[in-house]
Amino acid sequence: MSKANIKMKLAALLLIFGFAFGMGTDVTSSISTQSQTTTAQASTKVSASQAKQIAQINANLSSTQKKAKNWIAYRESRYSYSARNGNCYGRYQLLKAYLHGNYSPVNQEKVANKYVSGRYGSWTKAKKFWQAHHWY
Repeated sequence: MSKANIKMKLAALLLIFGFAFGMGTDVTSSISTQSQTTTAQASTKVSASQAKQIAQINANLSSTQKKAKNWIAYRESRYSYSARNGNCYGRYQLLKAYLHGNYSPVNQEKVANKYVSGRYGSWTKAKKFWQAHHWY
């Protein structure tokens, strides 16, 4: 066996070993992306009880209003109920003072609806404002 042949076999073995333990660039990128997705999903999950309460809170919104609300939630926090940005918190990046220390998803939904109703009149109007100013 020549040195070149040994080096080729060693390189192949290292490559196989690296991919087996997630050291390949494609595998690492995939794992990193999956980890980020899992983290984002974890912060958007709510209990069955919370989901039921949130559905009741949003029951009076039309499908157009719900779509506008979801559009804003995606841009503000990627749907995360635990997103933080300075004095703003949660899915709709509300001022912490508006939440009065209750950062639960249910309270965020209630407060967001009240805020948007008072300031803009509707979620579609809030979305139009957001599109023009990149905040609402």
